[in-house]
Amino acid sequence: MVGGDGSDIGFLHEKLTGSAMRWMRRFCFGAMVLLAVANPADAAEPYRVLLLHSFGPQFSPWNTITPAFRDELRKQFPHPIDLYEASLQGERTGNSPSPEEGPFIAYLNALLQARDLKLIVAMGAPSTRFVLRNRAQLFPSTPLLIASSDVRTFSDLALTANETACATTYDPAVQIDAILKILPDTTDLVVATSGSATEQFWTDAFRRSFQRFSPRMRLHWLTDLSAEEMVKSVAELPSRSAIYYPTIRVDARGAPQEADAMLFRFIDLGRAPIFTHVDSYFGQGIVGGPMFSSREIGQRCAEAAVRILNGELPGDVKMPPVGLAKPVYDWRQLQRWKISEASLPAGSEIRFRESTIWDQYRREIIAICVALVLQTGLIVWLLYEHRRRNLAELRSRESIAELTYMNRRAAAGELSASIAHEVSQPLTAISTTAAAALTWLRRKPPDLEEVQASLEDIAEASNRTAGIIKSVRAMYRKDTQPGLVDVNRIITTVLGLARIEIQRHRIDVLTELGPVPVLSGDSMQLQQVVLNLIMNAIEAMQSTTQRVLRIQSEMTNAGAARLSIEDTGTGIGPTDMDRIFNPMFTTKSAGMGMGLSICRTIIEAHKGRIWAETRPGLGSIFRIELPVGRTHENVGQSQFVSA
Repeated sequence: MVGGDGSDIGFLHEKLTGSAMRWMRRFCFGAMVLLAVANPADAAEPYRVLLLHSFGPQFSPWNTITPAFRDELRKQFPHPIDLYEASLQGERTGNSPSPEEGPFIAYLNALLQARDLKLIVAMGAPSTRFVLRNRAQLFPSTPLLIASSDVRTFSDLALTANETACATTYDPAVQIDAILKILPDTTDLVVATSGSATEQFWTDAFRRSFQRFSPRMRLHWLTDLSAEEMVKSVAELPSRSAIYYPTIRVDARGAPQEADAMLFRFIDLGRAPIFTHVDSYFGQGIVGGPMFSSREIGQRCAEAAVRILNGELPGDVKMPPVGLAKPVYDWRQLQRWKISEASLPAGSEIRFRESTIWDQYRREIIAICVALVLQTGLIVWLLYEHRRRNLAELRSRESIAELTYMNRRAAAGELSASIAHEVSQPLTAISTTAAAALTWLRRKPPDLEEVQASLEDIAEASNRTAGIIKSVRAMYRKDTQPGLVDVNRIITTVLGLARIEIQRHRIDVLTELGPVPVLSGDSMQLQQVVLNLIMNAIEAMQSTTQRVLRIQSEMTNAGAARLSIEDTGTGIGPTDMDRIFNPMFTTKSAGMGMGLSICRTIIEAHKGRIWAETRPGLGSIFRIELPVGRTHENVGQSQFVSA
C-alpha cells in the first residue's frame, strides 16, 4: 500500500518552536517557490488514484488484469499517477457486510481524505459491491470506475452520473460447448468452484447454465469440498474426463487459495485436460479455448480511467462490456491430450508450438539445399565437360595421329626419288654380282671362291635393300611401338633417306655426332621429327647461295640428349617466332602448317622439349632435348595430345 499518515511531520512540528519554526517555514516556502519557478511541471500535484482489490492482489483473475491496468494507465495518461492500493480482505468470508467493513472505511478516509483523490477503481465484483454499498461514506464526490466485473454481479445496483463500468460478460455454456467440440467423447466434467458465499453466485449461475449438458455427461461439483478433498476427487476421475476451472478462491473450510493454488495442484495431477475462462495462467497447463484476455481488459479499463482523469463525466464514459477473445490453444496440451488441430474452432490461434528443425533453420536448410543443387549441377556440368573434353582429346589424338601418318606419307612421297635411287643401287649391284657369279661357275673348273664372294655381296646388297624397304613401309604404318633409340643412328638413317634431295639442292652436310647414350622412345616418331626438320632446312636454303646443313648431337650439363639442326637459310621473322609451332600456321604457299606442330607433340610425348633460334639473314637453329635414363611408357600413338 502506497501512502502514509504524516506522523514524521508531526514529530518535527512538536520539536521545532518559536523563531526556529518560523525560519523553517520561510525556508520551506522559499524552496517551494524556487522549485516551482525552476520547473513548473515537477511542481504539479500527481493524480491520486485508489485501486481497491477484491480479496487481495494475488487472486485470479485480477492478479493478471491489475498489472496490465497499471502499465496502460501510466502509459496512456500524460501526468504523474500516485496509485494507492488496498485490499478488501473481509469479503473472503462471504459475510456482507463484514464486521471489518466499518473500520476499513474509516482507514480509507483517514488515508485519503486530505489527498485530493481523483478516481476510485474497484477491481472485481466484491470490491464493486462494497464501494456502491458504502458510496455515501466513501468519497461520494470522487468518480468511480468499476473494472473487470461481470455485468450480472452489479446489475441490481443503479449507477449515478459519477460512476461508470468497464465490465465483462460471457455465457459459461460457450466454454462447455468448446470443450465438447474438441473432446466429443467426454463423459465426466469437473466444475472447479468452491462453496464459499462469495462464489455462490457463480456456482448457481453455472448450475443453471450447465443443466442442459446433464444428459450427455456427468457433472462433478467441488463446492462442498476442502482443498484436499478436491485433489482426491480429481485424482479419482475416470478416463475421458475434463476439468472446467472458473476459479477457487476459498475452499469449503474457508481456507484462501491465493494465486490459484488449486489449479496448479490439478495440473500436477495430470488426470484430465483443464479449461478456464480467463487467460491468467494460459501456457502453464491450460488447454485453452475462448477466454478473456487479461491484457485487453486491463487496456480497456485504463482507457476509461484516462478519460475520467482528463475531465470527462463518468456517466458519459460508456464502455461496452468486454467479451471472450478468439480461441487460443496451447500446442503442447493439444499434443498431450491427443486433440486434433482439425477439431479446433475456425480462427483459433495455436501458441507454444514446438519448432521443428524446418521452422528453426528454414533459411539455413534452404541455403544448404540450394548449395547442394548448385553443387550437384556443377558436378554434373564438370562431369559432362570432362567427358566432352576426353572425347575432344580422343578426337584430337586421332586427328594428330592421322596427320602424323599423312606427314610421314608426304615426306615419303617427297623422298621417292631418293628412295628409288637407294633401292636401285643395291639391286644393280645384285644383278651385276649375280652375273659375275654365273661367269665364275661356268669356268672349268668353277672358281668357287669367287662365287662365294659374289654370293656374299649379293646377300649384303639384299639386306640393304630390305632395310630400305622396311624403313619406307614403317613410314606408311600408323602403329608405332616405343623401345630403345639411338639418336645418332636416327640421324644417319634420315640423312640416307634425304640424300637425293640434299644432292639435288647442292647442300653441304656437316655432322658432329657426339657420344649420346641410348634412350627410351619411339624410333619411328623421332625419325619423323628429324626428317621434318631436315626437309624444312632444305627448303629454307633454296633462295640462298651458301647452303650448309649442320647436324649436331651432344649431352647437356643437365644430362639430356640434345640434337641441333642448323641451316643457312633466310631465318625466321620475329613476328613468326612465337607461332611457328602452332597448328595450321605456315609461311609456305602450299603448306598445311602441321609439320612443326606434330614435331612438338611427338617431342613433348617423349617428355622432351623443342625450340627454335633464329639469326635473321644467317639462318635458324632447331634444338631438341630428350631425357636420358627414363622409360617413356606413355610414348605412342594413343598418348598424343593436341598442340
